Order: sequence, then structure tokens, then C-alpha cells
Amino acid sequence: MRAIRLEQPREFRKIELEEPAPPGPGQALVRTHRMGICGSDVGGYLGKMPFFRYPRIPGHELGVEVLQVGPDVTNVAAGDRCSVEPYMNCGRCFACRRGRGNCCQTLEVIGVMADGGLRDRFLIRADKLHRSASLTFDQLALVETLAIGCHACDRGGSQAGDDVLIIGAGPIGLASLEFVRLTGARITVMDMVAERLEFCRRVYGIEHTVLAGDGQELDRLRAATGGDLYPVVIDATGAQRSMSACLGYAAQTGVVVYVGITTQEVSFPHPVLHKAELTLKGSRNALPADFPRIISLIEQGTIDTGRWITHRTTFDRVIDEFETFTRPESGVIKAIVDVA
Repeated sequence: MRAIRLEQPREFRKIELEEPAPPGPGQALVRTHRMGICGSDVGGYLGKMPFFRYPRIPGHELGVEVLQVGPDVTNVAAGDRCSVEPYMNCGRCFACRRGRGNCCQTLEVIGVMADGGLRDRFLIRADKLHRSASLTFDQLALVETLAIGCHACDRGGSQAGDDVLIIGAGPIGLASLEFVRLTGARITVMDMVAERLEFCRRVYGIEHTVLAGDGQELDRLRAATGGDLYPVVIDATGAQRSMSACLGYAAQTGVVVYVGITTQEVSFPHPVLHKAELTLKGSRNALPADFPRIISLIEQGTIDTGRWITHRTTFDRVIDEFETFTRPESGVIKAIVDVA
């Protein structure tokens, strides 16, 4: 059975695996049809993802087909098309007991800490599959990306009429934008890549966009908010400099959400946090309820995933083309791998 494994940063290798065993209790055997390439995959490839363990078969943004289920599985059946919730939590630790399995003490995310979906077939916990009778495998592969943004939006708690700043217009920033716009908030997007800001203006009708990098960002952000700055700031860059600076863009009593991840230290003068009584939050992964919600929003047409996919590749070409997907100048919003 075919698979692609990341042996160490910047070193992919095609491998052959034995066929999976038949599914046992609570398990399903699935075939990978589509895999989305996300920031965690790019970070793992570049050696910048702190949770990535090598060697690893990547792939956690997945659209899969159920081939067979274990004897006690009732939530999915053979033939179902599903999105994968890739967070393998224990169900017993403090976070899990509080309904926060996304922060499980022993969490393993497939494609990051455990082998993922860049292979023909694999076994997975059936409770981590979310089916849809109408979505395509492309759409199902994007549900997990959207779930990250959904959870980040919930962590920020934006409301109708709020000014919300989203920093970083890559896939996670855009996923956050999708859900912030549903709250009725006014959105500003800041990025260092002009083409990404043009995408936000053209596709989402975002009025206020700020090109970062010239030292005049704060003046533009004040102008966009009438001087008040932002009750909610979501930093989706994973860049140490941005994550250190973004507290300065929050309004008094505002909330700053880190949804991007960096391996570097993030630092800021304590008075920036204390004087404005800011709340600083991390946002990790997503919650189980986010997945059926997002599937329903796509089915209803409230979220259009088609405009996200800018690049495609195949299982046979992905090793040669992956480096391209790490470069912002390539114009990648979301790259999809056709696996099956």
C-alpha cells in the first residue's frame, strides 16, 4: 500500500506499507481521497512546527470514504463520505473531563504526532468521522481548516458591531474570517502579501486591509477604527514578531487570540497587557461540535470552499511540488492533494 512519509525536515520519501488490519471495535477503515496541505504540514516540512514528530506520514485535513466498520460502530457505514476530526484525545484527563479534548494532556493529532492520511487506507476511531451525504471530498478535506478558524472565532468572542483585526490572510486567517463575518463584526485584515489582501477584498468584500511591513501599521489601524483599535485581535501568522506586536493593536479591555504557532519566544512589555487589562488566549485545534456545524454551513451554501482551492497536485507529484506550496509568492491559499 502506498504512503508518503516525511523522514525529517525537507525530506519526503515514498514507502510501501502493509494493508491495515480489519477494523476492530470502535474503528473504521477508510480510504483517503483528498488531503489539504495546511500550515502544520508546511511547518513540519520546514522544521518549524513544535508538535511535529519525525518520521511521520502527514495529512490531517482529509476527505475520506468509509470502506469497513467495526462490529459496534453505528455513526458511519461503508460507503459514507466523511471529514476527519484528527484529534486523538484520551477522554480521561483534566481537559477531556471538562469537554476540552482539543487540549488533551496526551493528545495525538494524526499527521502531526501520529501517522496521517497521505496513504491509500488507514484505520481510525469511528467517532472521529463526520459524514455528509452531499459534500464532495474536496469540501470535506477543508472542514478541519475551517474548524480551526471556528474555534479561534469562538475564543475571541466577537459580537455584531465589534471591530475585529485578523492578522495573517493564509488559510487559518481566512478560516477565522469566515466565522467572524457570521457574527456581524467589522473586519480588518492585515498581511505582508498584497495578493492575499486583494483576495480578501475581491472575494469577501473586506473594506479595510492593511499591508504590513513599513512601520505605519498602527496609524492605519487607528484610522480604520476611528482611533479605538480592536476589541478582538486574532493573530494567525505563527510569526514571533507579529505575535509580540499584536497586543499593541488591541483596544482597552480587548481580547488577543493566538491561533498561529511559533517555536520562538513571544515577548512584550507587561504594561501593554496590564494597562489595558487585555485578555490573552491561545486557540488550539477545534471541538467535536464544530465539525457538524461546519458541514451544515457548507451544505447550506453559507460557506463556499470552492474559492479557497488555488492549487492542486497528485500523490505522485506532491513530493516534487511541495516546496512550491511553502512560498507565499506562489499565491497559494489552499493546495489539495488528490490521493485516490
